[in-house]
Amino acid sequence: MLIQKLRLKHGWSQQQLADLSGLSIRTIQRIERGQSASVESLKSLAAVFEIDFSSLKTESGMVSNLNDGISREEILALEHVRKVKRFYIHLIQYFIVIGSLTILNLLQTPHHIWVLWPALGWGLGLVFHASSIYNFLPILGAEWERKQVEKRLGRSL
Repeated sequence: MLIQKLRLKHGWSQQQLADLSGLSIRTIQRIERGQSASVESLKSLAAVFEIDFSSLKTESGMVSNLNDGISREEILALEHVRKVKRFYIHLIQYFIVIGSLTILNLLQTPHHIWVLWPALGWGLGLVFHASSIYNFLPILGAEWERKQVEKRLGRSL
């Protein structure tokens, strides 16, 4: 069911999803009907939808049905919260490593401030990570993707 919802959210037909994932259309149909799927199939679908494999693995029934009684919206919300958590972990790692490098830089070579280069590079990565979660850079965000899919399918908005 989650596969079908994600497919429809992207505006794809079953055939398009099959082509993108490298799976057969019958496999897509079988998975959308709620039948179990192989790990390889789920990994392929997770890659196409750019989501965590574990959310599909739990949905497919390969793992105990911990999500019984949870709506699809709640599952998507949980997935978003996991992404936010990974961002916060990334941010904490940044401050610990850059803080340590700053102390090392000031103790070893205070006349040459080299710590700015890794701080700027990694900081730029953090900005892109944050923009992928919070969509504060609207270009290439979810709305842009939806419009491009609609345009590609010939469904003008």
